[in-house]
Amino acid sequence: MAQMMIPRIALLSIKNSNRVIPRIFVPLKYQRLCFHTSWILDVKGREVLMPSLSPTMESGTIVKWLKKEGDKIEPGDALADIQTDKAVVTMEVDDESVLAKIIVQEGTKDIKVGTLIALTVEVDQDWKSVEMPDTTAAPSVTPSAPAPLAPDASAAAPPPPGQTNVSMPALSPTMTTGTIVKWLKKEGDEIEPGDALAEIQTDKAVMTFEVEDEAIFAKILVPEGNQVEVGQLIAITVEKGMDWKNVVVPTTTKPSAAAPTAVPPATAADKTPAASGQVYGLAVKRLLEEYGLSANLIKGTGRPNRLLKSDVLAYIQANNVKKVTLKSEGPPKVAKAKKEPSDVKVHVPSGGPSSYEDIPVSSIRGVIAKRLGESKSTIPHSYAFIDIKIDKLNEIRSELKADGINVSINDFITKAAAHALIECPFVNTLYQNGQIIRMPRVDISVAVATDTGLITPIIFDTSAKNVADISKNIKELAEKARSGRLKPEEFQGGTFTISNLGMFGIKQFSAIINPPQTAILAVGSGREELDATLQKITKMSTTLSYDRRAIDEDQAADFLAVLRAMLEDPSFLLAGRLRALRYSQD
Repeated sequence: MAQMMIPRIALLSIKNSNRVIPRIFVPLKYQRLCFHTSWILDVKGREVLMPSLSPTMESGTIVKWLKKEGDKIEPGDALADIQTDKAVVTMEVDDESVLAKIIVQEGTKDIKVGTLIALTVEVDQDWKSVEMPDTTAAPSVTPSAPAPLAPDASAAAPPPPGQTNVSMPALSPTMTTGTIVKWLKKEGDEIEPGDALAEIQTDKAVMTFEVEDEAIFAKILVPEGNQVEVGQLIAITVEKGMDWKNVVVPTTTKPSAAAPTAVPPATAADKTPAASGQVYGLAVKRLLEEYGLSANLIKGTGRPNRLLKSDVLAYIQANNVKKVTLKSEGPPKVAKAKKEPSDVKVHVPSGGPSSYEDIPVSSIRGVIAKRLGESKSTIPHSYAFIDIKIDKLNEIRSELKADGINVSINDFITKAAAHALIECPFVNTLYQNGQIIRMPRVDISVAVATDTGLITPIIFDTSAKNVADISKNIKELAEKARSGRLKPEEFQGGTFTISNLGMFGIKQFSAIINPPQTAILAVGSGREELDATLQKITKMSTTLSYDRRAIDEDQAADFLAVLRAMLEDPSFLLAGRLRALRYSQD
């Protein structure tokens, strides 16, 4: 009995002192029974994943770790600042623990939601012995720009008869790589000359890749989102009538013979014009006219005897040809070949390839572009315009300022819009899943410009607040937005949006609806005019962009009429009158 007790006492002793036994090996089957592993075993850490801090967040950036490895964490402590698609949001923890290992370092961009970013352990565990899971050897971080797929060094075999290997084209003179943004054809589709095959991100912009021959789109070799070098194979086409499902996929990605290549500068030996009678499309014709070139000077690589756009671009790049200004609509001037190479006039761009700057798109800017693009393409925008006289509003503002109360015109507009939404509840709606949802409370989003993009913090329960409270609320939220310290609940939601560019001198503009909201009010600057009695008055233009699926034209007109009535007689706003004056139509 005593012999059986000795090992148990020893195991209990080493838990608190490393002087008893320097190191103990515990078989794997017994490790599962140990609740406290400390330095005896590698500690199994708890995974901390990239959280979803906004409804539209797909990835985030670690701006700053607020704890370092070994720090104790209490419930509610801030662990890290994370850049979401909206703002910099603080990530808080819910349990008591110790930060054992930081896996994703500060500044890492575009970390997908759900990616492992850190490990924590229990407070009484040895955080230095945390075990790294095999799945975290390489964190699943999506880079801002995927690395180019390098072409193979081996020689490319010619395609079988009737099959054409499609290579990444040079769509700009300085383009060396391109990214497949979207394939516009799917495998099996028939292609006609001039059809758009894909959208490609060049070093300048997103451009459409057009085909010159009729064929069947047989095989996609490079999926969407990948960046490849110019000349690398990206797809395969076959002639009509062939079995497009049975194509020979090359084992190499080295540029094939049909890939667009740069034409070397003209020499005395090859100044003879190329064979006449080349066929080319309208896009090639426009390009030749822009640069004052003749098709006879450029050898086409298309078939049969077709001059491609990539051929012209390669010639432009090789010879540093500059665009010309056409004085007439006649045919472009043909550059005559001279006997001596020194007589050839070459136009060199003054700025060179470095005359432009590539600006990386931030995660916020990317999400803004995506959301606004979806809004403009999926929501049937309608617009209503109205002018509002603001002379009385300016007088009241001056009186309040004399009393030490400083409120802006935008504060009055926000208050008036809240009353108008109470009076016209059909505008205070959301459109979701094919349904119109009327909101019981007015929560107005106010657009604020920041260094990283536009964000719309919310004035909750706007109609219940007076002008001074609204003014204070807007200033506080604007400051937090510009410093990137808005909490998710401070900018997520809202039932109506106001965007005011009047302070920038913009007289009138229209804004894009922020879904699932159904309307947004664009406010311009005040301007002086003469009325019918030749008296000087100040007017302000407003534009209501509204979702025609949810709001009718007469409802939009009713809302703007109530808004104008409130702003042209702002004493009601100061008195806190809840109901606006109804607009009566004759």
